[in-house]
Amino acid sequence: MVLNAEGLVFVAERLDTPGAWQMPQGGLDGDEDPRAGALRELVEETGIRTVKILAQTKDWLHYDFPADFVSSRWRKPYRGQAQHWLLLRFTGSEREINVAQDDPEFSAWRWVAADTLPGLTIHWKRPLYQALLDEFGPLIGPG
Repeated sequence: MVLNAEGLVFVAERLDTPGAWQMPQGGLDGDEDPRAGALRELVEETGIRTVKILAQTKDWLHYDFPADFVSSRWRKPYRGQAQHWLLLRFTGSEREINVAQDDPEFSAWRWVAADTLPGLTIHWKRPLYQALLDEFGPLIGPG
């Protein structure tokens, strides 16, 4: 979860699901440390490099894909995800943000109020986003 100086959260619109906005996320490479993996994925997906780590989730958070998604679109051997999240403060210039990467996942990006996150994302991620707000909530704000 990337916050700007005003306490707004970075979200990006998925290329494969127009209208679905999400925070950057990604997989770990082998035995990669979750912090290192999160920062690497953030750069790969958004170009964002200039951040300060504020917090991390105490535990791994989980969600499952719905059956219709798994059968129709998902070609990987797992049925959900376990995620470890960081709360980051973006301290750079917005000029470094670039979702048009070599293998892009997103078509657009914007800053949003944290309390709007669950309503912006695809339905099966909403409980996870609410869990993030519950855990990081006291730390979200201008900084």
